[in-house]
Amino acid sequence: MISKKNGHRNRPWEAAVLLGLAVSACLPARAVESQPVPTLESEGTALGGVELPGSFLAEEGVLVSIYEKINPGVVAIITYASGRPSGQGSGFVVDMEGHILTNYHVIENAELLEVAFPSGYRAEGQVIGTDLDSDIAVVKVDAPADELVPLPLGDSAQVKVGQTVIAIGNPYGLSGTMTVGIVSARGRLLESMRSAPGGFYFSAADLIQTDAAINPGNSGGPLLNLNGEVIGINRAIRTNSGEGSSVLSNTGIGFAVPIDIARRVTPYLIRDGSYDYPYLGIVSREDLTLAERQALDLPSDVLGAYVLSVTDGSPAARAGVRGGSQPTDITDLQAGGDLITAVDDQPIRTFNDLLNYLVTYKSPGEDVSLSVLRGDQRLTIQVELVARPQ
Repeated sequence: MISKKNGHRNRPWEAAVLLGLAVSACLPARAVESQPVPTLESEGTALGGVELPGSFLAEEGVLVSIYEKINPGVVAIITYASGRPSGQGSGFVVDMEGHILTNYHVIENAELLEVAFPSGYRAEGQVIGTDLDSDIAVVKVDAPADELVPLPLGDSAQVKVGQTVIAIGNPYGLSGTMTVGIVSARGRLLESMRSAPGGFYFSAADLIQTDAAINPGNSGGPLLNLNGEVIGINRAIRTNSGEGSSVLSNTGIGFAVPIDIARRVTPYLIRDGSYDYPYLGIVSREDLTLAERQALDLPSDVLGAYVLSVTDGSPAARAGVRGGSQPTDITDLQAGGDLITAVDDQPIRTFNDLLNYLVTYKSPGEDVSLSVLRGDQRLTIQVELVARPQ
């Protein structure tokens, strides 16, 4: 599909780390009944001599209710290698068949999985599907029906910046930990767990950024809205980093895989064990600075995804999409590439928008229509997508 130019894997996000505490999509789900928002007969209630506003108590009641309903469906996942514990993360139940969603990096390289339920019940887990591109894995357990509490899945497309969100997981092994924050941003990019042709890495798209406190061990746990619906899978945090070291702790910048992607991917992981993302075959950047736009001679009033290069033999190459080929004053930046301004008539402002659209709405074998600015020409290029190379 699309990959970010990146000679060193962690250069653009060198401070972003995965949340599994290591040593160093639409699913049938049993509905969780909505708990009514607590109501108060007066504007304030006296508690220990302190007058509390009704709105505060109402929100507190909502949070308590969500935790009581949701926590039974959130599990801890402990991994073993060479007979010894090697790491841990979180996960959550999605159906009565015992399927659990988590992050791929939580179970990566594990020889044995142990799934711990809040009740104290434990079971061995089997990995039945993995998606390295979005960092998702499905684990299957055989557990009694009363241990399986599937969480309701929300609609991440409706998530708004500023809305309150809740994270529940097992940071540093502290099971059942609940934290609260807001949605800080939408449409963030992180690197995929899988390399792309030419020494690059594919991108994971449309991540939700939050300031809810998440730490190592939260990986794979749910990010919820105030309806108690899962809107994301907690994946990574940004950390303080220095020469060869990182401080693995919350800094108020966390990322979650949107549940809409999980809804799309998970049925394939359960059925086939894997999922194929659409592949376009261009290299781009998340954004361009003013100086870079001037060096590329791009009009100031036209936005889009600039094509740095096109991978040989890719769908974009076969369709005639052009990458940059003319040297500029900026190192590793060549002019003359196409500027993709829309996909299927949907305007895009950045590379992020293009990637998010393809990952969310398109599949291998389908066609996309790219609106392109090439010099002074406006072109429409039809591209037939294929699966990302393995």
